[in-house]
Amino acid sequence: MFVEMNLNPLKKSAGDCVIRAISTAENRAWDDIFLDLMLKSFEMKDIPSSNEVWGSYLKDLGYYRYIIPNTCPDCYTIRDFVSDNPVGTYILATGSHVVAVINGSYFDTWDSGNEVPIYYFEKEN
Repeated sequence: MFVEMNLNPLKKSAGDCVIRAISTAENRAWDDIFLDLMLKSFEMKDIPSSNEVWGSYLKDLGYYRYIIPNTCPDCYTIRDFVSDNPVGTYILATGSHVVAVINGSYFDTWDSGNEVPIYYFEKEN
């Protein structure tokens, strides 16, 4: 199920999907995640929105990365993933967007359910 959510303090929704998704999944303030990613970015000498930086940050938080099989590259959507994974905390990545999935719902500023995820991070308990 889609849940409209924007944790950006100014309700902006351009270019900060990584921060919004992690903030949502971790139930932490947007500002805190932003600062953490800036520090990780500085440490790694890369931009905070690079897959390597935020992926490394998620690994530090106890997430594991998995690839979505390429059996139907254009037909398996975020909505399908949510239906197949009704329990757990995930961060899904498409080619150009990142979204949080928590216990059968996906949280975003817009209904991204038809987007095609490429890989995801799962929070291990």
